[in-house]
Amino acid sequence: MHRRPRRQPPAAVARQGEPRVRAVSELLRLPRRSPLHPELEQALAAADLVHAFESDLEPVPVRATATTRQSGCYRLRDRDPIDLRVSSRHDRIALRHFIDHQLGHELGPTWASGRHDAFADWRVAVSALPSRLPAGAGRSRRRYFDSTKELWARSYAQAVLTRAEDPRLRAHLARLIAVDDLFVWPVETFEPVSAEVARTFGRLGLFRPVPAAAAA
Repeated sequence: MHRRPRRQPPAAVARQGEPRVRAVSELLRLPRRSPLHPELEQALAAADLVHAFESDLEPVPVRATATTRQSGCYRLRDRDPIDLRVSSRHDRIALRHFIDHQLGHELGPTWASGRHDAFADWRVAVSALPSRLPAGAGRSRRRYFDSTKELWARSYAQAVLTRAEDPRLRAHLARLIAVDDLFVWPVETFEPVSAEVARTFGRLGLFRPVPAAAAA
């Protein structure tokens, strides 16, 4: 009886040269032939408006899938990313987890949202928000949904959409808020947290302030 050879684990993305500040969109390689490409490109453009990123990573591949189990997935090995996966059934890119993990890699294989000093005030602000889960939610779901990592993921995404120039992205956020979606907060409730997301990137030297002409 012959044993099947073990499948080799996917390789992590390589690093090259000295870390340098780049636009977020320079760090990811989008699936150009996927129907999701336009939406993903818009999401990266919105992130580019909020902050830059310092890294020595080669571009991280974004792979489109057809799974219904999850909207997006960030795969990693220790401190290095493997890829980001996004389902064509949901079209949510796992950029927020990638940012969190890579900002924390200087601390070891960890997540910046839970330990990095630059996130300290954000952690205080987000901990004051009431849980978005209904009272009957199970303990394991509540533990995951209200974890620091997941709170960062959702607050980062909402902060980026709040500053987006693309009217379709802003309309998407407005619709989620209007139906009281669990993954977003009401505008007034979220404002202090949104400000702390921006200040977090400011402490890291990566925040991109809104140009005066755009703010007018």
